[in-house]
Amino acid sequence: MREIIDPSADQGAIEPTCRITSADGSESEYMFDEDADEVQVVAIKEIAEGDDVSQRSTESSGSVEDDRAQWGGKLEFLLTCIGYAVGLGNVWRFPYLCYKNGGGAFLIPYTIMLALVGLPLFYMEVVLGQYASLGPISIWRINPLFKGVGYAMVIVSWLIGLYYNVIIAHVLFYLFASFTSELPWKHCNNEWNTPSCREYNYQPPSALGNGTYNSTAWNATYVVNTTFTHNSTYSPIIHHSLITTPSEEYYNNHVLGKSSGLDEIGGVQPYLALTLLASWVTVYLVLLKGIQSLGKVVYFTAIFPYLMLIVLMFRGVTLPGAVDGMIYYLKPDFNKLLEPRVWSDACTQIFYSLSACSGGMIAMSSYNKFKNNCYKDAVIVCVINCGTSVFAGFVYSLYWGFMAQEKNVPVSGSCRWSSRFGLLLSIPEALTRMPIASFWSILFFIMMATLGFGSEFSIVECVLSALTDVFPQIQPRRANIIFRSVFTAICFLLGLPMVCKGGIYLLNLVDFSVGGFPLLIVGLFELVAISWIYGYNRFSDNIFAMLGKRPTKYWEICWKFVSLLVIGITVLMNIIMYTEPELDGQTYSDWAKSLGWLIVAFPIVVIPLWFLLRYCSDGGWKLLREGVKPLKSWGLQKPTRNLKYGHSGVTISQIAVRLPSS
Repeated sequence: MREIIDPSADQGAIEPTCRITSADGSESEYMFDEDADEVQVVAIKEIAEGDDVSQRSTESSGSVEDDRAQWGGKLEFLLTCIGYAVGLGNVWRFPYLCYKNGGGAFLIPYTIMLALVGLPLFYMEVVLGQYASLGPISIWRINPLFKGVGYAMVIVSWLIGLYYNVIIAHVLFYLFASFTSELPWKHCNNEWNTPSCREYNYQPPSALGNGTYNSTAWNATYVVNTTFTHNSTYSPIIHHSLITTPSEEYYNNHVLGKSSGLDEIGGVQPYLALTLLASWVTVYLVLLKGIQSLGKVVYFTAIFPYLMLIVLMFRGVTLPGAVDGMIYYLKPDFNKLLEPRVWSDACTQIFYSLSACSGGMIAMSSYNKFKNNCYKDAVIVCVINCGTSVFAGFVYSLYWGFMAQEKNVPVSGSCRWSSRFGLLLSIPEALTRMPIASFWSILFFIMMATLGFGSEFSIVECVLSALTDVFPQIQPRRANIIFRSVFTAICFLLGLPMVCKGGIYLLNLVDFSVGGFPLLIVGLFELVAISWIYGYNRFSDNIFAMLGKRPTKYWEICWKFVSLLVIGITVLMNIIMYTEPELDGQTYSDWAKSLGWLIVAFPIVVIPLWFLLRYCSDGGWKLLREGVKPLKSWGLQKPTRNLKYGHSGVTISQIAVRLPSS
C-alpha cells in the first residue's frame, strides 16, 4: 500500500469511502467510519465470501483476537446452553411454585411470560454475544456508560454460583448417604430423631380409649385424651405434639444441624463442608481449560438428567396413588390467576429458569462462529428449558400422589413444601417406600448433582471468562490457571458460612435476595440500552449481518415495548406486594433483613455508579463546572444611565456593561 488518494472521493456513495493505491498500481475502494477524523491504513486482508467476521477483541487492547477459543461444534454450544439453562431451578423452584400457585394454572402465566419476556431477552443476549464475540462486561463497549449493567450481570452470576454450589453440596451429602443397604432417613430410631418423629405407617393411639387424631394433614397437631379417675375426680390430660417425618428430621437435625435462626450461626457442619469442597474441586477441574473442557463434559451433564427423569417417570406411574398426584398437578385452579403474585412469580421464575440477564448466555454465545443460526438455538433452548420444568413437575407429582395414599391424606398434605428446599424432604421420603430404595436414591441424586453441576459450570465460567476479557494479563495459560485456582478457593471459603448450623437461613436469604429484583432491574436496563439507546434499527442490522435476514415485527414489539412494560409492572408489583424473607414460618431479625437488602443492592447500585464515574471521567465534571457558570451574555445588554433601584432610592450615574460580542 502507498497512500490514501481521496477520502470520500465518491460523492454519490451512501457510505464514506477511500481509494487506496497498492504497490502494483491497482486501486481499491474501502468504506470507513463516517465519524473518523483521520484514516490510517495498517493492513488490508481480503476476506473470502462466507468467512466469519467478528469482533474478537479484549477490553483493554481492542485488538483482534484471532486465537479466541471456539466451541468444538454446534452441538457443544447447544448442549452447554441447555445444561446452563436447565438446572436445579427447573426441578426445585418450579415444582414449588406450581404447588403454591394453583398447580396447572401456574403453567398459563409461565408460558405467557416465556413468550413476552423470557424468549426475547434470551435471544437478544445470544445475538449480542455472538455478534461481538465478547464477554458480558466487554460487550458494553456498545454503550460505555451502561457498562455497569455488565458488571451487575457478573455479580449476580457470582452470587448465584456461591449458593448454588452449597445446594449441590446438600445433594452430594444425600448421594453418599444412599450407598447403604437401608436409607438412613427411613426410620425414627436414629440419634438425631426426636420424640415427635413418626414413620409413615404410624398408627394414632386410638387404642387408649378416647384418643383422637387429626389425619387431614400430616403436620397437624394430634391430641391424646386419657381419663384418670381417683376419688371420683376427673382429670383430663392433653398432650400436644407436632408430628415430623424421618426424612424431615434427617435433613434438619443431621444434615443441617439446623439452629434456631441466623442469629445463631453455629459451627461448620464438617460433612457438608467436605461435600462443598468436593463441589468446588469438581468445578475447578472441569473449567481448568475453559470451554475446551466444558464443551466435552456437557455431553454427559446435559443428557443424563433426561434419561433419569424418564426412568423415574416410568417407575412413578406404577406406584399406587400416582394418578391422584398427576390430577392435582395438571388440574388448574383458575382462581389463582386473579392474584397478581402468581404472575409476578411466573415472570421472576422465567428469569431464573432461563438464566437470563446474568451474563451467561452472552459469555457462551461469544465463542460461536459469526454465521451461526443463533435464532434457532435460542428457540430450541427456551422450549427445552420450559418443557423440562413442566416435565419435572409432572414426574414429581406422581410421587406426591403415592405419598398421599401411603399416609392416607390429601395430595396437598403429602409433602413439606413450606420452603424452597422442600424437594430435599419430599422426594427422599418417597424413595424410602420403593423396593431397592437405595438404588433409586442413588440414581435420583446422581441426576440432581448432574443438573446442578451442568448449570454451575456455565455460571462460574461466565464469571471467569468475563474477568479474563477485562484483564488480559491473566489470559496466558499459567496466569489463567493460577487465577482460576485462587478464584475457586475464595468461593469455597465464602460458601462455608452457608454450611454452618444456621447456614440454611443465610442460603435462603441469598436465594431470596438474588433471584428477584437484581435480575429484573438488569433486564430493564439491558432492554433500554439496546432497543432505545443503541437503537433497534442498528441491532436489526447486526442480526442481518449474521443471519442474512432481519427479525420479524414480533421481536421489535417485544424488545421496544412489551418486554419493557411487563418487567416494569413486575418490579412495581414486587415492591407493592413485598413480603419479608422467612424460612419454614420463621422470620429474620432486623440486621438479617438489612443484610438481604445489601445483597439486593450490591449488583443494582453498580449500574448508576459506573454511569456517573464514566460520565465524570469523560468530561462530565468539566461540563458541570461550565454549566453552573453564568453565561457571558448575563446582565444588562447596553450601557445605561441614571438607573434607580426602586426600593433603595439610590441613583447610579452610569453603569458600564460589557456588550456581548457581535
